[in-house]
Amino acid sequence: MREFTGFTKGINLGGWLSQFEEDTELHRSTFITESDIEKIASFGMDHVRLPVDYNVLETESGEVKESGYSYIDKCISWCSRYGLNVIIDLHKTYGYSFDPMDKDDKAVFFHKASLQSRFYSLWKTIASRYGSMSSNVAFELLNEIVLPSVKEEWNEIALRAISEIRSVAPSSWIVFGGVCYNSVGAVPWLAPVSDKKIVYTFHCYEPMVFSHQGAFWVENMPTDLRISYPASLSEYREKSELVSFDLAGLIYDERLRDGFGPAFFEMLFEDAIKTAEDRDVPLYCGEYGVIENATAEDTLRWLSDINDVFCKYNMARSYWSYKKMNFGITDDRCKELLPDLVSKL
Repeated sequence: MREFTGFTKGINLGGWLSQFEEDTELHRSTFITESDIEKIASFGMDHVRLPVDYNVLETESGEVKESGYSYIDKCISWCSRYGLNVIIDLHKTYGYSFDPMDKDDKAVFFHKASLQSRFYSLWKTIASRYGSMSSNVAFELLNEIVLPSVKEEWNEIALRAISEIRSVAPSSWIVFGGVCYNSVGAVPWLAPVSDKKIVYTFHCYEPMVFSHQGAFWVENMPTDLRISYPASLSEYREKSELVSFDLAGLIYDERLRDGFGPAFFEMLFEDAIKTAEDRDVPLYCGEYGVIENATAEDTLRWLSDINDVFCKYNMARSYWSYKKMNFGITDDRCKELLPDLVSKL
């Protein structure tokens, strides 16, 4: 598989410029600092994925907010100092949010031209500012398209956005993911591309009942649910019946007979890998991780299995997340095993 050069092993900076608890300058100036970037570099990473919400970069009427861009500038500068590259990930755009906590219409963006125009305009502004840094800065179009019903509309929008970005940033990597919350199963539905600097991306939290055990934001998830890794297929299926089938469906795949381990992830990624190889497109797992409700020991076993497959196929990836966000790898839960966990990223 062709490699996503310069972006092999990374960590997400979730909660800083996206999905933040406090929309304040104090939060933005303290949540991530230069010392955090230095620490990430010491882990042996080569990049960070930087989720950014549109309202950090523009007002509700679409005017540029220079204060927001100043934090991207700082991040890029710090990363350059410590030998890291940056993926600017537009986590939410005007008119669309993947977040289940945002009780909005998940389809309207894909059918309303005025919202799409704002999206193209924002990307042209971002690309104009950072397109000259094509060796170190990549662009990810939009985080986690929820509804499978808009897959064709999203392909059209994404191709148009790529064209807009290319008009000002001809050499930058552009990262492009699919529907069903960026499911790995949606990779074959992504539009074919001839552009050699396009990357297909997906997210992996399988099995969801393990990685999101007790997550308060998951529909029907009991907050006291706990399960280990690995557990039996029957136990995962039994616990998954408590949540929606859309979130649990991959563990019902008829190919899954041998339980869990590296073979599980290889089976899970099989169609995406074939699609990427057939189209000569690099493949990037932009998010993978385990909630803080799981033990560090179980998390390490899960990371070891998925990492075996990432390495086997030279697949780029970025862990969710560096700190807090219910998944932080540097939080207290992981403290004693942090060197072992980092070695599996």
